[in-house]
Parts: sequence; C-alpha cells; structure tokens
Amino acid sequence: MAQTQGVLTYPEIGGQSDALAAAWKQLEAQQDWISQFIGNSSFDEVIFIGSGTSYYLAQTAASTFRKWTGRSGAAYPSSEIFLFREQAVPPGKRVLLVGISRSGESTEVILALESVKDLPDWTICSITCDEESTMAKLAPYLLSPLGKEKSTVMTKSFSSMTFMLQAAMARAAGKTEQLKELQEAVELSAGVVAKADEAAKELISGHPELNKFIYLGMGSYYGLAQEACLKIKEMSCVWTESFGTMEFRHGPKSVVEPGTMVCLLLSETARDYEIKVAQEMKEYGAHVVIITADKGGDTGFADLVFETGGRALSDEARAVLYMPLVQYIGYYTALREGRNPDSPRNLTQVVKI
Repeated sequence: MAQTQGVLTYPEIGGQSDALAAAWKQLEAQQDWISQFIGNSSFDEVIFIGSGTSYYLAQTAASTFRKWTGRSGAAYPSSEIFLFREQAVPPGKRVLLVGISRSGESTEVILALESVKDLPDWTICSITCDEESTMAKLAPYLLSPLGKEKSTVMTKSFSSMTFMLQAAMARAAGKTEQLKELQEAVELSAGVVAKADEAAKELISGHPELNKFIYLGMGSYYGLAQEACLKIKEMSCVWTESFGTMEFRHGPKSVVEPGTMVCLLLSETARDYEIKVAQEMKEYGAHVVIITADKGGDTGFADLVFETGGRALSDEARAVLYMPLVQYIGYYTALREGRNPDSPRNLTQVVKI
C-alpha cells in the first residue's frame, strides 16, 4: 500500500541541501539589500521578529548577528513589537526591524512591520520564501528561492532562511573566514541529511518506549533547541520541552526518567560544560542523543551520537547542519503515533488573526 502520510514533509526535509545552495547563490543578486539593511552600521539596533518557527529563527539570527558583526541585535515575537513596542525598544534609537516569515502572510509579522513603517527612527525589511506575498510587497526582502513549502510545518524553509541571514551578516561584516565556513556547511549538508534520515528512523523504530522528548541548546543553538521541540510537537503531539542546556539542571531535570529522550545540541564553545549535563541526565535514566561536529571520548556514554562533521567551523556556521536529525525525529515519531506530518492537528500553514 502506498504511503499517504508525510508525502509532502519528507521530501521537503530532504530538499534542504538544495535550498541552502540556492540561498547562497541568491545572495549574489541581493548585495544591495545587504548594504542597505543588515550591513548598514547607522542603525543602533537590529531587531529580528517572527512568529512560531520564525521567532526561533530570529533568536539564532540575533545571536549570530551580535557575534559576527559586533553590533547590537535582538529577537522578539512579532506580537511584542505591535503590542508592547515601548517595552521592547527604548525611544531614541535608530532601529532596523527584520520581519521573518516563510509565507510572508503571517498576520502578526505584517502588523508589526506596518506599526513602525512610518515612524521616523524605524526602517523595515524582511526575509521570506514567497516574493509575491503581502510582506514582500510591504518591506524590501531577501528571498530563499527554494524555501517555499507545501507542508504545514517549516523544515527546509527554516534552514535556508537561517543560513541566508547568516551569510548576509558575514558578507556585511566582511567576515571572509565565516563565509568559507558557510560554504563548507553547504557542501556537508547533503551527506548530513541522508545520515540524519537513517539515524532518526532507527532511533524511533528501535525505541518505542520513548514518550518524553527534551531538547537542549545554548548560544546560537538555543533557538534551534526551541525549534526542534516545536517540530516534534507539531507533527507528533507528544510531550516535549526545550531549555537552555545549563538551565535544565535548575529544576526542570526533575521530569527525567526512563522513557525520556534528552537531545543535546552540542556546541564547541561550551562542550565540556554541556557534556556534564548530558552525563547527569543519563544517570537519571534518560536516553541521551548528542548532535555534534564529531564524537570523542567525552561522548561515549551517549545512546546516540550524530556527527555532522565540520568541527573546525564555528558553532554559528554549523547551525543548519543540526536541523535535519531533529526534523526527521519529528517526522518518524508522527508516523509511529499514527499522525500525518503533513496535516498537524489544529494547525494551518499560515496563521492569521
């Protein structure tokens, strides 16, 4: 019998390597956007906004922006800007507001951009996968040409727009080394996607006892951990949470017991500290999964170590290589639970109010 569930989501996860390559090429045609917006040092603050997945993307983008450009940047849910703007941004600052939306039709991001577009100290721009969208017509945009998806959940769109914003930042800051790292990430991506598919399938089929899923990350990986949590929650409706890696030890770890998967998105910046957290969760009975550039003697205790390669890359440049495994974990868990990843319960592709 032909499979009828996940027929949209599965190839979209698998297509993210091509989407990264297309985003890299597209930047060549959008140098003016980079110079006018991300690369314009006249702004006192650059704020990245989005809703749901796009907000988690904004968190990773803001973290990378601060690190690579040395300038002030922040991330907020879109609704915070049009409903609580004065609490988010003090007056008197020149602000660049970057709207993030796959469809470009999310009501909240459009309301946020419209709420500031005529204010004297605010400038708006955006990134999307749909050049014909309302947001694209409202705010000058970067386009992820192969990021557009038919499925409800965001997968390759998240990876491609994250990568595209990072590449724009590296170009804006003249970071030759980071640009080389990002190019290497594109080259590694196809192999990582294929390995992630098999690893996730084996993990979920081989461990039917897993009923709690926890994702941990720090720095630029905190937004990724939240997105990983959202992916499995959207597709599978299972019990899942995400935390900053070190913060998980301060109370939340009480939920860990046999049947709990703890997935650590391991950075090189804080590797020693983060490994200790994962070891502790293993002692409490967790099934520990570590996503890392490469395994070492320090990861031997884990139940699964998924290697992306690229250990010489910065944590930020390696970020998109961490996404295929967590996306496939969501996909295969959905199938295990008898749910269709293409049509998550209560969800639509575009959220409007």
